[in-house]
Amino acid sequence: MNYGNIKECDVADGPGVRVSVFVSGCRHHCKGCFNSETWDFNYGQLYTSETENQIIQLLAPEFIQGLTLLGGEPFEPENQRELVKLLKRVRKTYPQKDIWCYSGYLYDVDMIPGGKIYTEVTDEMLSYIDVLVDGEFVEALKDVTLVFRGSSNQRILHLKEMREAGK
Repeated sequence: MNYGNIKECDVADGPGVRVSVFVSGCRHHCKGCFNSETWDFNYGQLYTSETENQIIQLLAPEFIQGLTLLGGEPFEPENQRELVKLLKRVRKTYPQKDIWCYSGYLYDVDMIPGGKIYTEVTDEMLSYIDVLVDGEFVEALKDVTLVFRGSSNQRILHLKEMREAGK
């Protein structure tokens, strides 16, 4: 897996101050995408164990509220298999920090058994994510007044709350 960028102090992609990892590789190719260079799976730098260690260190300060995954597309099958290890480690090391993820895929369509990008690690990956913003960016539905979304079709799903409610 490659990544395009790691933002150490991001305030745009979830609440509070966050560490954000922009993975490479995306098959959606949404018109008007703000990060189209990350569509290429080979864009950026190779994600290594040193990269993972760096992310863990960047999350250490108390003022960092959590981690955000975006891209590119974190839920491309090629990315899930690497990211699930990072999420597991973040959850174990920093149980008090939240994890957000942005995906153009739909939670209740593509991420379920038989769904377009469902893999052997999808359920585990979802189990570590507190909030999932799902749905492709649709330029015709772009709305700059939305908080943590680019277009009005995208949903903010509070997965942790859903799990706690037994949904």
